[in-house]
Amino acid sequence: QVQLVQSGGGSVQAGGSLRLSCAASRFPYCMAWFRQAPGKEQREGVASILMNSRRTDYNDSVKGRFTISRDNAENTLYLQMNTLKPEDTAMYYCAARTYGSCGLASGYNYWGQGTQVTVSS
Repeated sequence: QVQLVQSGGGSVQAGGSLRLSCAASRFPYCMAWFRQAPGKEQREGVASILMNSRRTDYNDSVKGRFTISRDNAENTLYLQMNTLKPEDTAMYYCAARTYGSCGLASGYNYWGQGTQVTVSS
């Protein structure tokens, strides 16, 4: 079992920054951030990190603006979001998986409670 508790998020104007945090009861081998935009049925992968190697993957729409990282001592995953755009508005979820390929595809078996990010123009 992996418990994930999210914090951070909120409202910001376009061009601003926010940082999301996800405290994990333990770190599995792969964690990621997903988001679900208003009116969309599916969540999309935003960024993932392979915990042992620190290898990261990013959705093309956030490359160069978002950074995924983790603090092993605190068992906390982060998503630093810079130069935010209105199209980044979504509910953001941290996720963990204990099997399968690490990346932005579905298949994660543990999820945080979600946190809202709203970017105004």
